[in-house]
Amino acid sequence: MANSSFIELLPDERGLGPTTRIARVGANPAYDDDIIRFALRPNPRYLASLAQYPDDPTRMPSVRAVILRGALDDELFLVGKFIKPNLCFEMYTVEHSPLLAGGEVDPSFDHFGLAWYLGRLEASENGVLSANLRAILLDQFFGFDRGVRLAPTGTFHVGLWFGDPADVAPPCGLEVNRAPSMDGEQRGGPLALITVPVDATGLGPLCTHPSTWVSLANCFP
Repeated sequence: MANSSFIELLPDERGLGPTTRIARVGANPAYDDDIIRFALRPNPRYLASLAQYPDDPTRMPSVRAVILRGALDDELFLVGKFIKPNLCFEMYTVEHSPLLAGGEVDPSFDHFGLAWYLGRLEASENGVLSANLRAILLDQFFGFDRGVRLAPTGTFHVGLWFGDPADVAPPCGLEVNRAPSMDGEQRGGPLALITVPVDATGLGPLCTHPSTWVSLANCFP
C-alpha cells in the first residue's frame, strides 16, 4: 500500500490547486467537490507511544488524508509525519469514533460498532507514514448481516490501530498482555489515530451526503 509519491501533496499546499496536486500522482482530474480532505487525530491516551518526538509539542504526530471520488470506486491517499519510526498499524473503517469533534475523548463512547479491515501500514525510518488504496469509501460504504439482523450500517470513520501490543507498553501505562483489539479480545494493539465526527452530521468524514430520509447507513449520494 505504500506510495511515497503522495508525500508531496501535504507538507505545503500553497500555490497548487487540488486538481493539479491529484494529477501529480497519476489520477484523473476532478472537481473540487470530488476531493475530500480530512485528518486523523491521535488517541490522547497513547500519544507518547505514537510520537516520534513525544517531548516536542511543535512536532506532534500528524496524519492527513485525501479521497478522490470515482464513478465506481474511490481512491484514498494518506500521509503522516512525526510518527515513531517503523511502527506498524492496522487500518479499518468503523461506525463510531471514541473522539469528539475537537479531538477530546468522548466520555459516552461505548464501542466502535461495525468495522471493515483495509490493510496494514508501516511508518518509515524517518517517521513518515504513506499509503493509497482503491475501494468504495464515500457515502455508500456499508455492511449488513441478515443472519444477526444487522441492518445496512455505514462505517464512515477511518482509524489506525497499533499492530503490536508491545508498541504501547509503558510509559503509556498499558500492560502488554492486555492490549485490546478491535473485537475486544486480547490480541492486537489499541487505537492509535482516528477521524472525528463532522459537526453538522455527527457522522464520520466518509459520509459527504448525509440523508434525512433514506435509512441506508444514514448517508446516500
